[in-house]
Amino acid sequence: MLAGVVKVKTALALRLHFKGMRFPIDVILVCIRWYVAYPLSYRHLEEMMEERGVSVDHSSINRWAIRFLPLVEKMARKHKRPVGGSWRMDETYIKVKGVWKYLYRAVDKQGKTVDFLLTAKRDMVSAKRFFDKAMGAHGDPDKVAMDKSGANKAAIDAINASRDVPIVVRQVKYLNNIVEQDHRAIKRVTSPMLNFKSFRAAHCVLAGVELMHMIRKGQFAINGTDAMSFADQFYALAAQVRPV
Repeated sequence: MLAGVVKVKTALALRLHFKGMRFPIDVILVCIRWYVAYPLSYRHLEEMMEERGVSVDHSSINRWAIRFLPLVEKMARKHKRPVGGSWRMDETYIKVKGVWKYLYRAVDKQGKTVDFLLTAKRDMVSAKRFFDKAMGAHGDPDKVAMDKSGANKAAIDAINASRDVPIVVRQVKYLNNIVEQDHRAIKRVTSPMLNFKSFRAAHCVLAGVELMHMIRKGQFAINGTDAMSFADQFYALAAQVRPV
């Protein structure tokens, strides 16, 4: 049915907790990977699968993405390579139900993704939540470059207030070119998605988009990674997920 596209062991179905699903695991994983790897809509995928002899409604693919992508991204974090101590932080816009929300993101000076966080507001509290998440996963940076946003600076100031050695903040625009350019890879994939219908859906799908972007940047260390295609790395990371 999908010969030559992907081969995944039957045992993987148990690990990703596919009990009760009508479709085989290979169909589900191919659909959700294509969705977050390429500029496609759910209806595009419905047509593509139909051409391959698989009749699946676009709403089913939507449910798969929301259910499984956050699980794969969460497990992938355990295999993520360390990032550098010099971060470039910025936020970009993501539309949810016709309203702009904010995707906070940071990369190191080599362009490797540090972390990301979707928030409803763009303020000091949201920026601090992002830094707390990123620092909890990767440790404290030595310095952070950001734009002239007062909210972002206030968040770092609040963090520095409890530190003996403060994080150096550099608000120099050209230093942030790396993260601003990196936003484009995310927006290229999300643009054809034509507006997320809920904040939860946006949160779940963006986790998958960011995951595929990090895979392309070689940010995961799993057995045989160097010999794997980007697709095989996604499936290998999916195989690490345990039932919830």
